[in-house]
Amino acid sequence: MLWGVSFSCSERMHVKSSFLANSRHYVSKVWVADNGDGTFKNPVLFADYSDPDAVRVGDDYYLVSSSFNCTPGLPILHSKDLVNWKIINHALKKQIPADVFDIPQHGKGVWAPSIRFHKGEFYIYYPDPDYGIYMIKTKDPATEWSKPVLVLPGKGIIDPSPYWDEDGKAYLGVAWAASRAGVNSLLTLYRMNPEGNLVIDDGKNIFSGHDAHHTVEGPKIYKRNGFYYVFAPAGGVATGWQLVLRSRNIYGPYEEKIVLEQGNTAINGPHQGSLVDTKTGESWFLHFQDRGVYGRILHLQPVNWLNDWPVMGVDKDGDGKGEPVINYKKPNVGKTYAANTPLETDEFNSDTLGLQWQWHANPKVTWSSLLKDAGYIRLFAFPQPPGAVNLWPVPNLLLQKFPAPDFIATTKVELNIEWDVWQTKKAGLLIMGNDYSYLAISKTEKGYVVSQVVCLQALNGTSETIVKEVPLKGKEAYLRVSVRSPDATCKFSFSEDGENYRPIGLDFIAKPDKWIGAKLGLFATSKSDVRTGGYADIDWFRIENE
Repeated sequence: MLWGVSFSCSERMHVKSSFLANSRHYVSKVWVADNGDGTFKNPVLFADYSDPDAVRVGDDYYLVSSSFNCTPGLPILHSKDLVNWKIINHALKKQIPADVFDIPQHGKGVWAPSIRFHKGEFYIYYPDPDYGIYMIKTKDPATEWSKPVLVLPGKGIIDPSPYWDEDGKAYLGVAWAASRAGVNSLLTLYRMNPEGNLVIDDGKNIFSGHDAHHTVEGPKIYKRNGFYYVFAPAGGVATGWQLVLRSRNIYGPYEEKIVLEQGNTAINGPHQGSLVDTKTGESWFLHFQDRGVYGRILHLQPVNWLNDWPVMGVDKDGDGKGEPVINYKKPNVGKTYAANTPLETDEFNSDTLGLQWQWHANPKVTWSSLLKDAGYIRLFAFPQPPGAVNLWPVPNLLLQKFPAPDFIATTKVELNIEWDVWQTKKAGLLIMGNDYSYLAISKTEKGYVVSQVVCLQALNGTSETIVKEVPLKGKEAYLRVSVRSPDATCKFSFSEDGENYRPIGLDFIAKPDKWIGAKLGLFATSKSDVRTGGYADIDWFRIENE
């Protein structure tokens, strides 16, 4: 049985879900973790699914991750075997307060969430470090979730973990962000009402990491063989380790043990994650690794139990501390499933936006149009905020995560200018982060051009620089960027016939955004002080390898 999750036998057998209707089978051309021979490779997702938490219900696994300012938020992923995952939904369509998150709030918004299944319903608890802990719930994770309820208001409260005990009492474990709360390296336990929608006491601190486990955070509460366990990373996102605490009393005192560390591997961190089981009795741990510009990518580790302590990964030297695995036998879930990966490529043949896409703020219906049977997405040249000198404060950026260390993204763009106001409207292919670069079509007095543009330190309000500008024969072009590891070097090129591509501009080194990896995608904008009008028709967007 999965620790810390309560459901009846009938609910365990089957949870009605419409995810099969809401997503389709897709296999990436650039990263597949399933080796096809009964083994898998880490990371299982080479994409920025940070702060993962997962739950098993029957034969199905559901995973949620942080989404920060990107909207829709709280992506829901589904798997049958913990290796092959697909996106089936976003639990949070818009962030609240809307008047705040209608504007890009880089690094703010949805931090590390938890997902649980309790009495026939899925619960997600997520923190906004500036407002407190919210809860949403549903009976079907692939459909609509309830509106957020503020369970615990306050600044700097992060990393919630709900727990319903056998006696019906409900608890909420949290950590603290020093940037808002003035303290960190502290884990606190609150009582909730049985419904899980309100904290009912002032909380009690159950662990301080200041002596040996600085920056302890991300608590996840479980129960096994009479022990309460708190799984919590410590030591920092890029340099830390997995700590496990255990006690016979939920309030402690807690014994402590490091159960996973980098060791002699290249898996730095390894950081915050989730304990899950299989119906066959195996234990597994999903966690992230900070890969800088690529974001916080998802790893899967086997878990063995020794004297009621978990050992994650492989303990090569016998000291009780595991090291992450690179290749390993797939979880025994009783069946074998075909390779499956989150969506990347989009032909825009549906009237619904693909689940891989997110905007940089709460979306507006006026930003884009996906008409049935049109076969393209139309991005309107929406005015930039007054005074904007770069794309940092622009909300209508349609982006997705980097999908692999090496890949090529290509798109077909047609720019239509409704009023000839020279070089005030543009659309193109964007690599977004603290530094960013894009390839865009615009119109001058002499006709259409394609340009590579770079902006360094965009968060500090620096202006864009046009690196190279080349005339086009018409208003349509194929835009391409090649991204190569280890530092995400981006090489831009374009074509007017879809076959012969010409390099343009200079190499660009992608950079992460605030708390998220670099992202790539599409945009269409206009200067704020010109007559509105203009749009870009995007025929398709494809992720491929060489």
